[in-house]
Amino acid sequence: MSHPCIICVAITGSLPRKENNPAVPITIEEQVESTQAAFEAGATIAHCHVRNDDQTPSSDPEKFARLMEGLKRHCPGMITQLSTGGRSGAGEERGGMLPLKPDMASLSVGSNNFPNRVYENPPQLVEWLADEMLKYDIKPEIEAFDLSHIHQAVNLSQQGKLRAPLYVQFVMGVKNAMLADKATFNIYIETLKRLAPDAQWCGAGIGPNQYLLNEWSIAAGGHTRTGLEDNVRLDRDTLAPSNAALVERTVALCEQYERPVATWQQARDILGLRVG
Repeated sequence: MSHPCIICVAITGSLPRKENNPAVPITIEEQVESTQAAFEAGATIAHCHVRNDDQTPSSDPEKFARLMEGLKRHCPGMITQLSTGGRSGAGEERGGMLPLKPDMASLSVGSNNFPNRVYENPPQLVEWLADEMLKYDIKPEIEAFDLSHIHQAVNLSQQGKLRAPLYVQFVMGVKNAMLADKATFNIYIETLKRLAPDAQWCGAGIGPNQYLLNEWSIAAGGHTRTGLEDNVRLDRDTLAPSNAALVERTVALCEQYERPVATWQQARDILGLRVG
């Protein structure tokens, strides 16, 4: 299979803390250093959150600006993807960093259950975030926590609210949301191919499901996501020493399935992103 695999590294997230794994990067400086190592290991998309000094999540545009500046300097060519997720802000605050014009931004197009809360993405907020991404020429990464989210993304694209071709990430293994189920995973792929034949897709698994989704995605010809945001362990007994270690494990899977790892130039070409 010659189609290059794009590896996304979710470096920090909103939940993992130093108490869970000392390797979780919290400060901007730690995040830049961790991302640089992951980039050198083969990751070409950095999925980014920012934190406060007490490790709590933030949506402060100034922090995102500093992170983007550091990544541009130390990871030239890497695709910067900022999170508009709901754990770090409420309402339009979640998109306050979009005027910084990152290459990409995450976009959840529907609501679903999380382990101890409802992840709310009301239609009005989804459409506002989508409009902002169009305004600033930012490519959305659609985060699909449910099959209906694929249908909704295609619907928004057909209305001109999301620019085609779509890039959809299947998120599986979140407690109280979609399980990491292979039959459902296959239905996701079939549904996306049927409704949006030109779309690209990525698989992301949470916790111990990370490696499983990496393997399923690589074997099926898709792209995949790894990183300490989703999983802080190599196995039940071993903490991951770094984001780079999780990327290296994913690269090994690509080699096993004879998938070339996409360079940053190839990743930008596949996703239709500008260079520089």
